[in-house]
Amino acid sequence: MTFQSIIELVENLKKKPIRNIIDLRMQEFEDLGKKNNDDIFKELCFCLTTANFSAHGGIKIQNAIKEGFMHLPEEELAKKLAELGHRFPNARAKFICGARIHIKNIKENLQSFKDDKQARSWVKENVKGLGMKEASHFLRNIGYKNLAIIDFHIVDLLVKHGVIEAQKSKSLTEKKYLEIENILNKIAQATNTNLGELDLYLWYEETGKVLK
Repeated sequence: MTFQSIIELVENLKKKPIRNIIDLRMQEFEDLGKKNNDDIFKELCFCLTTANFSAHGGIKIQNAIKEGFMHLPEEELAKKLAELGHRFPNARAKFICGARIHIKNIKENLQSFKDDKQARSWVKENVKGLGMKEASHFLRNIGYKNLAIIDFHIVDLLVKHGVIEAQKSKSLTEKKYLEIENILNKIAQATNTNLGELDLYLWYEETGKVLK
């Protein structure tokens, strides 16, 4: 297994203007993590909507619903999600409404853990509808930098560079997720980035975009 080609890819991207955009995005994530429980909960809802959907679609929904994530009745929320094109409006509305028990203390709960992985385990166990990827996505978006967001774009890029073998399923087991995360962590160390930054560089390489 060799990481050299993907290390060179990241190092090359770091020399380009895209680095400024990624640095800015990481600062935005850190700033969001300093905000109140309501703002952090709304980001949690964004990640609940992106599961089995898309980042573009989740951003559109987040911008349209805003405070409604916190108070709309489940049926009304499901209706709005459907109108905005979500593939699974009823399930996502149910998950969002179920997660509201955490609104008042989500920030304090997350800050009680000593490292990012412990925080992710709490999110995955306590927020129905989030697996390893979206729990990592949520935490990265509020300033946690040491978790990998492993979606099919990242997997495809790693396969293309011979870093991992092609996966039989797009749905990764937790064991496989952690194995790939460990590989990405080695790449992050070699390129002097953190996993949050590395994800943005690799996602940009695959999609030509920097979202969130």
